[in-house]
Amino acid sequence: MHDTARTVVIHEFGGPEVLRFEDRPLGEPGPGEVRIRHHACGLNFIDVYHRTGLYPLQLPHALGMEAAGVIEAVGEGVTHLEPGQRAAYAADPPGAYCEARVMPAAQVCPLPDGISFETAAAMMLKGMTVEYLFHRTTPLKRGDTVLFHAAAGGVGLIACQWAKSEGIKLIGTAGTDEKCRLAHFNGATHCINYRTENFVERVRELTDGKGVDAVMDSIGADTFEGSLDCLKPLGMMISFGNASGPVPPFNLGILAQKGSLKITRPTLFTHIANHTVCQAMARRLFGKVEGGEVKIHIDQRFHLENVADAHRALEARQTTGSTILEL
Repeated sequence: MHDTARTVVIHEFGGPEVLRFEDRPLGEPGPGEVRIRHHACGLNFIDVYHRTGLYPLQLPHALGMEAAGVIEAVGEGVTHLEPGQRAAYAADPPGAYCEARVMPAAQVCPLPDGISFETAAAMMLKGMTVEYLFHRTTPLKRGDTVLFHAAAGGVGLIACQWAKSEGIKLIGTAGTDEKCRLAHFNGATHCINYRTENFVERVRELTDGKGVDAVMDSIGADTFEGSLDCLKPLGMMISFGNASGPVPPFNLGILAQKGSLKITRPTLFTHIANHTVCQAMARRLFGKVEGGEVKIHIDQRFHLENVADAHRALEARQTTGSTILEL
């Protein structure tokens, strides 16, 4: 066993330049913990939120929420994993940008042999996010229509395929015609280029003026008001991210004026806090991938040493699909 693991750490909040490398001691897992050696790590917008301080961490702190690798050791009480087993996770606390780590075992999931480490690292956080959006947030059934912003991103491309597999019509938005074509290829019924079209007007046209049953919005400030205007009466607004900045305070009375709308601000980590629920969500995701209903697109690869460049590309919206960090 190596005594230390190269780890990405921040000592202050800021831009990609605050990311630095440290060799951190590993040690043995305690009760309810595992030690996992990573083969690949995932990149997500929540990592940017942690780096900038939008989601504050107690500093210094390691970053990264998602990875896949091999279990090296298990602590007392861990029964669902064993040394030598392939595994993957999306989990608190941050610290996945590293060669290896000791961490709580409850959200680490056994990885089927048919799914590669790279695919798993690209899909755990994004795929389980889609799982809770479609199955644990508001009732959705075959024939319903949802609006999904950033449909060509890592979460978006999984959502397009997931919706198609369950007979749900997904109207996507994206920032270029190329990204719109990518979303459509992956199962979006329609995709709107928000730079050249008014997405609210276009959604109304596509739904014969009725609006959609639910909006799934990870953009935040820039799209929030328009998203509300896309909903049918009693529709559900699911605000699950802040890529353009947090949604400012608003008058709840607007929800009544626009048709008794509902709104929620969920997080993946609330859903996976329960071990049994987390493992069930992962199994459903693995089933979608192994069954061919969902293909994970890894469109960018960076070595862990170049993590700052990966953050810059993500923030500049220069990425499509998923991005992984290779070790």
